[in-house]
Amino acid sequence: MADKDGAPVGEALPSWPDTGPFTLDSVSVEVYRAPTARPVRTAFGRMEDRPAVVVRVRSSEGSVGYGEAWCNFPAPAAEYRARLIVSVLAPLIVGREWPHPAAVFEYLSSKTRIVAVQSGEPGPFSQAIAGIDIALWDMAARRAGTPLWRYLGGDPTGGGSVAAYASGIGPDGVIEQARGALEAGYWAFKLKVGFGEETDLRNLEALRRLLGPDTPIAVDANQAWSPDEAARWSRTIEAYSPMWLEEPIAVDHPARVWTRLAKASPIPLAGGENLCGGSDFRRAIGEGALAVIQPDVTKWGGISGCLAVAREALGAGRRFCPHHLGGGIGLMASAHLLAAVGGDGLLEVDSNPNPLREGLALPFPILSDGRLQLSERPGLGVAPGRDAAQFHTWVDTVGR
Repeated sequence: MADKDGAPVGEALPSWPDTGPFTLDSVSVEVYRAPTARPVRTAFGRMEDRPAVVVRVRSSEGSVGYGEAWCNFPAPAAEYRARLIVSVLAPLIVGREWPHPAAVFEYLSSKTRIVAVQSGEPGPFSQAIAGIDIALWDMAARRAGTPLWRYLGGDPTGGGSVAAYASGIGPDGVIEQARGALEAGYWAFKLKVGFGEETDLRNLEALRRLLGPDTPIAVDANQAWSPDEAARWSRTIEAYSPMWLEEPIAVDHPARVWTRLAKASPIPLAGGENLCGGSDFRRAIGEGALAVIQPDVTKWGGISGCLAVAREALGAGRRFCPHHLGGGIGLMASAHLLAAVGGDGLLEVDSNPNPLREGLALPFPILSDGRLQLSERPGLGVAPGRDAAQFHTWVDTVGR
């Protein structure tokens, strides 16, 4: 089997816990859309509502698991990913016995590689497969009666606690948003930039003034700048001591451009949410331009792919900080992954209002002193709550 670059998908996969074989009876997909009073803005676009695609798998013995597929952009993305799962992916796996969740991930990645290339849509396929993979790992850990982070080999002395930071701040209402995150218990923050020099510098100065000189602040440009602009900006904002500069340039710039920028920037570079495939991550880690590696479990890899990336990143001396800006199930999968691998990474938690964050992941973990405390409940330890049902817009099921 091969990833999108032709490299064996499983060549760097870690050793897995013995899940025991399972037969999938059904795969269900639900689409949620929650209105928001203030659009979520990035340098390249805006979200007028908060969508989520939730995958629910059920085995022949009655075990269930929940996953989430990335669907933020473009606006119709959620319904398309959901239909892709129902019409293309689920029929390939329902009614069959599988030895392990990773086997399903490898099979779907290999089986749909050509059609993803033919249609020019490796992203939607990867995101849909990731949602299924997360659900299967949730189910596997539930069957084993243990939290997913512990099931994946996390250090039990750590207690499943992960450091978190408040993300999605800016470009409007920066002080109000940051104060709310402070009151909620966060001690690290991330500011969105790429909205012009006046706005970016005003927001960064205000945030640093509010939080003081020692509070960790990351900066995310969402691929807004040219390489020359990024080099200049990195020197301009150095005085504000960002802990990293995230995606300052387009992800598809050649490696030499990223390497040159990394050498020119006094601020460590971060990225990974828009990499797709194990070989892409291996190259990024090996080339060394990124000091912070940020795969998104809902965009590519799920647990099966991203656990390997996390361990490779830590083994290479990089910082592993999973990216997430979606619903609560994907957030919990990111948290369990981070708790499983350890290190000094931070969990990204969107600080914009989103009822699908807590509403799809109940009981939602408690944040205390900047850390999210995962429970001892099996699997991800959460499930969609009744209040989220008001935002439900679409559902379909393959199987019984």
